[in-house]
Amino acid sequence: MSRLRDPERVRRLARVLISDIVVYAGDQVRIGLEKDDLFDRLHGEIERAHAFYRQRVDLSLSDAERIFNHALVDVLVATHRKVSTHLW
Repeated sequence: MSRLRDPERVRRLARVLISDIVVYAGDQVRIGLEKDDLFDRLHGEIERAHAFYRQRVDLSLSDAERIFNHALVDVLVATHRKVSTHLW
């Protein structure tokens, strides 16, 4: 299987992987934001998604890690702006 190099396809993969975490984690995202332990709380899920991402993406793509990290913030955190947290 060839690894993804197209930035748009890489971006979509990252967003899908993080979206899956949001779906399966359920209330854990909200609780993690409220208690300010989101990344500790979901560490295992994030690591599994990141490992899958690294297997599928050509890591010589200069923005590969930035794309994954952006998806984490954009999908996992920013979509939960209604949650009461000291972050906003």
